Amino acid sequence: MNRSKAGELPTKAALVVRVVKTHEVEWFDAQLTTHHYLGAGRPVGDYLRQVVEREGCPVALLVWGPGCYALTDRDLSIGWSAPQRVERLKLIVQNRRFLVLAAKGQSPNLASQSMGAALRTLSDHWREAFGYRPLLAESFTDPEAYAGTCYKASNWEAVGHSEGYSRHRADFYIANDRPKRLWLRELCPKARVLLRAAQVPDEARAGLIHPPSGVLPVTQPQMKSLLDVFRRAPDPRDTNTQFRMGPVLTLIAMALLAGRRDIAEISRFATTLTQPQRRQLGLPRKTGTRAFHKVPGYGVFYQVLTRMDPEPFAALLTEWLQQRAGTLPQALAMDGKMIRDHIGLLTLAQHEDGAPQALLVYDQKEGTERCEQTAALALIDAQPALDGKLITADPLHCQRKTARAIVEKGGDYLLQIKGNQPHLLQQAQGMDALAATPFCRDPQRAWPG
Repeated sequence: MNRSKAGELPTKAALVVRVVKTHEVEWFDAQLTTHHYLGAGRPVGDYLRQVVEREGCPVALLVWGPGCYALTDRDLSIGWSAPQRVERLKLIVQNRRFLVLAAKGQSPNLASQSMGAALRTLSDHWREAFGYRPLLAESFTDPEAYAGTCYKASNWEAVGHSEGYSRHRADFYIANDRPKRLWLRELCPKARVLLRAAQVPDEARAGLIHPPSGVLPVTQPQMKSLLDVFRRAPDPRDTNTQFRMGPVLTLIAMALLAGRRDIAEISRFATTLTQPQRRQLGLPRKTGTRAFHKVPGYGVFYQVLTRMDPEPFAALLTEWLQQRAGTLPQALAMDGKMIRDHIGLLTLAQHEDGAPQALLVYDQKEGTERCEQTAALALIDAQPALDGKLITADPLHCQRKTARAIVEKGGDYLLQIKGNQPHLLQQAQGMDALAATPFCRDPQRAWPG
């Protein structure tokens, strides 16, 4: 934030925030160049200029642009994974400049009032300009020069500091020994939860970007340990195969962990690996090249998935996940997906980011010994304990046996109801006529009936 020396400003009328018009950009940037200690800066990416007015007179200028690619304290505060950060980075906007057009002390509280007014309109202005709503705002202050009072007053949260580096070139940073205080401000309720959720709100989807090559759902050591696990798996194909079973199963496992759910998506995921990652997986080199490693195509994945015994694969992956996941999270979603009508994959996944915690395979939705309902019982039975955990599932799993299995493991359940349980559905709909909920009884009186 910075201030300019300006004349008397109106002090009583309401503040109005609008986006700067094209013919005003030169004046706007000139004010920043003259009065802000960082100057006007250069527009990059999605870039928005706001002016705050009182009775038609400008009282503050704000510039918003793309968030930082990576900030340790911010990313820890959000709790998202590296692929989520890359995909959803545009849903964070950064307050790049804040200039109050009044001398210090001339208009008390103008800075916090202007910032608050700008934040209330930012989401709408951004959507009008770029077609999507951002979820979170970030900003920095120099703790040696500013206390961040206006940020505190407008409900920003101090979550840490930057690492203390300045950009020297596009791809090079130098230490400046002056880390900045990092502030975050949610632009909608539970914005950080939404940023790490399995799906972002519809109004934010246009801001998603496809992850670039090399962004994996696991670290390099984890990828190596996965490869070591699947190298032991038998290969049901002919002996003269070009791609070995270990790397192929590792690619399938990583694709599943990244949210891919059919063979085409798994095949596309494989193409995003960088050449060093392909080399680490032991994928074959292309004939006539020194360092170009090929990845399996659709046909290879189809052949493996349709010929292999999926149960040992799921067991190995589940064991690997549980060794690294620690205790189960408080809420797990149980959901089944068919891969090209050949293999069903039933998962217990974290609600917040969709990361699987345990997997099992099946061949049909219902009606067979290996159906999804039977797999659900086996998956629950395989868990060491569910104490204090909530299992959610769709109406297919609204069955007495499933509910009982969850409770016997110490967990709670939240199961959807629809027409496959008509009597239970009728009972649930009848609760709409009750004066209060039977699940939160009034301790002062007994519940009737």
